[in-house]
Amino acid sequence: MQVHPWHDVSYGDKAPEIVNGIIEIPKNTRAKYELDKETGMLILDRVIYSSMYYPTNYGFIPQTYCDDQDPLDILVLSQIEIVPMCMVEAKVIGVMQMMDGGEMDDKIIAVAANDMSVAHFNDVSELPEYWKKEMRNFFEDYKKLENKTVDVEEFQGREKAMEIVQQAITDYKNKFNK
Repeated sequence: MQVHPWHDVSYGDKAPEIVNGIIEIPKNTRAKYELDKETGMLILDRVIYSSMYYPTNYGFIPQTYCDDQDPLDILVLSQIEIVPMCMVEAKVIGVMQMMDGGEMDDKIIAVAANDMSVAHFNDVSELPEYWKKEMRNFFEDYKKLENKTVDVEEFQGREKAMEIVQQAITDYKNKFNK
């Protein structure tokens, strides 16, 4: 029996404070991997046109659903590059809200709960300012050579992020009758 990472893996029993994140893209890569929603396999969507690298591990929270018809995105801060399709216990600390191609596209910001170099952060406001600037810069610029625009709004704290996670869980249950 094949397990589908979006539909068959739990978002975690401590959600919305701590969630399971499924990593699609390790930090420091130019490869844009994406979950194939039908098969549950990871596909190479594209190689980023710009000479930029993902500043954090990037993935999704299983059994969540958003307006873009995808699971909720999550950025997992860690000192290491986490391999694709690895499930990570992630402590939610904030959200980066952005408009991508005219659609809202929230990115939950979390820290790997089992990485002591980052696990002490409890809110995005505690992060070094440089980390936030690097995330903002990456997401505002990584699609420019594709002639696409991404507008990053302000970073919001842990409480707002947990509301978004909870709403995405509810929306998944409503969408898929679970």
